[in-house]
Amino acid sequence: MVDKYEAKKWVADKIGSQHVVPCYGIWDNADDIDFDVLPNQFVLKCTHGCGGHVICKDKSLLDIPKARDTIHKGLCKSTYMETREWPYKNVKPRVIAEEYLVDDDSGVLTDYKFFCFNGVPKMMYVSKDGEHTPHTDFFDMDWNRLPLHMRDPNSEIPPRKPKYFEEMREIAQKLSAGFPHVRVDMYLVKDVVFFGEMTFFTLGGMVYFNPPSWDEIIGDWIKLPSKLFDTKE
Repeated sequence: MVDKYEAKKWVADKIGSQHVVPCYGIWDNADDIDFDVLPNQFVLKCTHGCGGHVICKDKSLLDIPKARDTIHKGLCKSTYMETREWPYKNVKPRVIAEEYLVDDDSGVLTDYKFFCFNGVPKMMYVSKDGEHTPHTDFFDMDWNRLPLHMRDPNSEIPPRKPKYFEEMREIAQKLSAGFPHVRVDMYLVKDVVFFGEMTFFTLGGMVYFNPPSWDEIIGDWIKLPSKLFDTKE
């Protein structure tokens, strides 16, 4: 579920392929990327973590050697080694090319990130992570703005409730079922909800909630199984 390529198959089985961002190709290393087969606009992503991505809006202007170097560096990074996020430990480093998505004139996608607990979305936040001065705004499931933030400040003007909010919540519910906690990320592009990723450790677990009282509130939502492993007598 944290492998950006393998997750596409898993998600398609759960909620349908219409919610999966189309993939143009997958390669084991940067030198193997066949730019000739790619369309004019695309996105390159490493499959094994958050490092190494290239956004191409016009292939005729793309610095291909620089793009290969960016991907090569991303493939050499290890989320497990850096922050010990164990789900990434055995994910094979690869690179995929995806369809270029945009939802407004800013050129930066809006992320809708749902914090889910055993299949129940409890809160979510809206952000544009690629902006120069990003903001995040947290909401409950009735779209009431919550008085908290993490790394980035809140917006001066809160974002409006998205048209397909209820569909997003249902998707988050389906994909998070059976997990004590996972964050389900989505995009909304041209009236289509697209799956982004499954995140088991928000910001690597390294960023505080502000005010600190939210650490306890959110922590109380996590109900770990009383028996982690079934053993036979």
